[in-house]
Amino acid sequence: MREAELIRMAQAGDHDALVELLRSIEASVYRSAYYILGNEQDALDASQEALIRIYRKLDTYQEKAKFATWVQRIVSNVCMDKFRAKKETVSIDEHELIIPDRNNVEDEILLTSLSSDIQQAIGKLPKQYRMVVVLRYLEDLSYQEIAETLDLPLNTVKSYLFRARQQLQELLHDYQKGGIG
Repeated sequence: MREAELIRMAQAGDHDALVELLRSIEASVYRSAYYILGNEQDALDASQEALIRIYRKLDTYQEKAKFATWVQRIVSNVCMDKFRAKKETVSIDEHELIIPDRNNVEDEILLTSLSSDIQQAIGKLPKQYRMVVVLRYLEDLSYQEIAETLDLPLNTVKSYLFRARQQLQELLHDYQKGGIG
């Protein structure tokens, strides 16, 4: 079933359509929250809260904006609320990257290490840069969609992304010399 149909049916009170719609966005909501907040527990809390807000506010969604943009705005707002509620913490949990169908163990270790390095570098970015990086590269939103999601001018989004890429390059370069930290 198409997303637009699910939305209309859910807004009309179809419980099954609502459940299917929420399940279809659940992974994306969690992924965004995880990369913005930087640890699993906060991401689980934020994604659950975001899904509840989406459920409660679904009747206010209008097709003027893409559904994904509307959803990401809610996720971003929930994450910003979490930033305001407490200071950032650094997660000490290591998250494994599972790479299916690989025969070369060395490649798997290298990819796992690279993924961890990138994740750590993203976590070191200031929150406004981290948000635009997550929305652009993990959620694949356009610059305009990011501007709408975060309620920022388009040029600010471009500037944040430019600066974030510069900082990521420096962080990853520093890591190659001796570790991020």
